[in-house]
Amino acid sequence: MAASPVIGSFVAADYAVFALMLLVSAAIGVYYAIVGRGQSSSREFLMGGQSMTAVPVALSLTASFMSAITVLATPAEVYRYGASYGLFSLSYVLVVVVSSEVFLPVFYRLGITSTYEYLEIRFNRATRLLGTVMFIVQTILYTGIVIYAPALALNQVTGMDLWGAVISTGVVCTFYCTMGGLKAVVWTDVFQVGIMVAGFLSVIIRAVVLQGGVSNILNHAELGGRLNFWDFDASPLRRHTFWTITFGGTFVWTSIYGINQAQVQRYISCKSMTHAKMSLYINLLGLWVIMLCSVFAGLCLYSVYKHCDPWTAGMVSAPDQLMPYMVMDILRDYPGLPGLFVAAAYSGTLSTVSSSVNALAAVTIEDLIKPYIHMSEKHLSWTSKGLSECIISMRVFAGGLAGLLSGLVMSLWVGIGAQFYPPLPEQTVNHICNIITVGCHYVCLPCRPFLADNWYSLSYLYFSPIGTLTTLAVGLLVSLLSGTLPQMVALLHTILHVVSN
Repeated sequence: MAASPVIGSFVAADYAVFALMLLVSAAIGVYYAIVGRGQSSSREFLMGGQSMTAVPVALSLTASFMSAITVLATPAEVYRYGASYGLFSLSYVLVVVVSSEVFLPVFYRLGITSTYEYLEIRFNRATRLLGTVMFIVQTILYTGIVIYAPALALNQVTGMDLWGAVISTGVVCTFYCTMGGLKAVVWTDVFQVGIMVAGFLSVIIRAVVLQGGVSNILNHAELGGRLNFWDFDASPLRRHTFWTITFGGTFVWTSIYGINQAQVQRYISCKSMTHAKMSLYINLLGLWVIMLCSVFAGLCLYSVYKHCDPWTAGMVSAPDQLMPYMVMDILRDYPGLPGLFVAAAYSGTLSTVSSSVNALAAVTIEDLIKPYIHMSEKHLSWTSKGLSECIISMRVFAGGLAGLLSGLVMSLWVGIGAQFYPPLPEQTVNHICNIITVGCHYVCLPCRPFLADNWYSLSYLYFSPIGTLTTLAVGLLVSLLSGTLPQMVALLHTILHVVSN
């Protein structure tokens, strides 16, 4: 089946399905606003009164993992580079084990609302505020991308009104977050993860029917070099290999599940640590389901357009439009199903944005408002600990702050460099994916600096390990040189004691 020269547009049934998804999401917010009318504390609003159970929190964690960018970009990634992306399923196992057994006990037993409170306990308030500000800036920028980027892609292919989609999803998300707090966010996520899976299945089932079965799709993928799971190339320049995905991917997702406010806030809202740990392990099953759906959708995309690439042919202007293009191509005779897929994409947006809104509310209240309201009391408490203890804490803080800033600078250096000097395809992409570059002419190739083809061409999955390891190395070095390493070791022993008990 080749690409169609004309693609359909949204009809009334599609808009109705999309509107129904928004309506149900808003209704959940209203319900929890009514049920929780007597709950007036900020902790009740932000943490659900720490009364949540494992299953809904697990599904909420899964929904938060998926954004519309994931729904649109992951299948396109598999279509272009192969199913090796599915190896992230292995890194998810390591991420969940580390998060549940290392990070969760610390945060849960400390009884904190904001993860950045730990930075004040570990270092001092300046480090906490720096972490909070960085989180707020990052979250605001990312949230804007999560809302606008998929809206633009879907607008280009489906004809759905760009600003209508942006404003409606933004208003609905803000509404149920504000009305119902964390409980509304969690239960809305449960509903939305069902919509996401249904949207994927509608496309996959139709593609399987058109292509003559699952075996045909897998055969097409194998012939096209897309079943490239076991690539053990050790080069750090390769985009996706066993090593970049398992090692680099574990660092990337541990930074999300282990310490990110949006994720941590969910599992520490559980009524017991047992439920919190169960939520992470059940969430692992959800991650596998989503990964299976998105990878197989990418293989369907390749099977359908193996002889006519819509991107190369100019039928779409960007890779993230490939998936909605196929949806409109193969589902246009089934009114409502294109709307279901778009609802799935925007369910990803809503879940991600609601997580961000709730997390931003938590860190703003806990890190930027409460500490300053009690500033004089806190200052007196710190002063009473004595001058010597204050000096030690400031010196320990210097190591942590130096490590934090060094890791940030290192990550920004390699990340921004990769944007100015994109890695060449023959360096990063495995040849079996049939990506032909021999006829390409790179302008001013000798002018590329040495770092462009080495440091800036590192797989994006290694950016997180580089930042993490730099932070640890510089922090320990500064602490060693300043003579505060024994205090850091003693504090580490205290933390381990808290975890073990």
